[in-house]
Amino acid sequence: MIKSVSVHIVTYNSEEDIKECLKAVSKQSYPLQTVVIIDNQSKDQTEEQVKEIAHLFGSKLKFVSNVQNVGFAPGHNQAIALNDTDYVLVLNPDVTIEPDYIERLVAVMEHNQHIGSATGQLLRKANREMIDSTGIVMNSARRAFDRGAGEPSVQWSESGKVFGVSGAAALYSRRMINDIGLNGEFFDGSFFAYKEDVDVAWRAALLGWEAYYDARAIAYHERGWKETSRTSQSLFVRRLSYINRYKMMYKNDTFSEWMKNIISLLSYEIASNLYFLFREPKVLVAWKTFFKELPELRGKRRQLRKKITFRHHQNKSKAQ
Repeated sequence: MIKSVSVHIVTYNSEEDIKECLKAVSKQSYPLQTVVIIDNQSKDQTEEQVKEIAHLFGSKLKFVSNVQNVGFAPGHNQAIALNDTDYVLVLNPDVTIEPDYIERLVAVMEHNQHIGSATGQLLRKANREMIDSTGIVMNSARRAFDRGAGEPSVQWSESGKVFGVSGAAALYSRRMINDIGLNGEFFDGSFFAYKEDVDVAWRAALLGWEAYYDARAIAYHERGWKETSRTSQSLFVRRLSYINRYKMMYKNDTFSEWMKNIISLLSYEIASNLYFLFREPKVLVAWKTFFKELPELRGKRRQLRKKITFRHHQNKSKAQ
């Protein structure tokens, strides 16, 4: 029986990219059940651009116009709740995918039921021989990076398991979505945007799910704010990027894991926060948000710990 797939795109002033993105989606070799676009109150011609190309999808296309910008993470949670497909492709509007992108990733995930997320080889649109992402890696200081970013694509021809996948073009299984959700959310809605995919990857790994990189599935990413200098990023973006790291550390980390990496963690914390204190002190105001949301974060942490304990007992029972 063929597995159902939906494609979810969250737009915000995406008029320059959305038509090219949707054209690529319409050419997928794998049949799609639905394409959901959640628009976060775009002020440009995003909706008009979508209407011009809507005929390629017929009734499969759903366009939801939000009355306010709820953010990337809540927008995708909104899309996930609108259907129950076996697989969900979370796609940035500035990404285009090759016709076999979804087909290849579904095949990989169907072959191994332990894989809950998968990505292809994301290349830079501006230089299609350069890697944008082959997945997510996280170092001992709890800093996450797009694996292979800026490196020649020929160096990343080998497929395999990764820590997590970039939310720019990520295929998630519904089984994993349902399994790792907290407070009914797949992505943490409090993140608004930035690092929500890292948080999902970390949570999924803690609950025993695997992530996979298929080098044969190709996509192209325009790449936005990460290409620019910090000074050109809005204060809002810099605050989100800064504080979301601490949110996911609070939810997902443990004291014992902290102690294993205490030297690298303290070294980075001291250096980075001294930088912010003297160079970008306004970024540190984001801690107000953290403490305001602390009760909710604490509740999510407890839920996750319960899930991990339950999964441990399940696995122990199966092994006996």
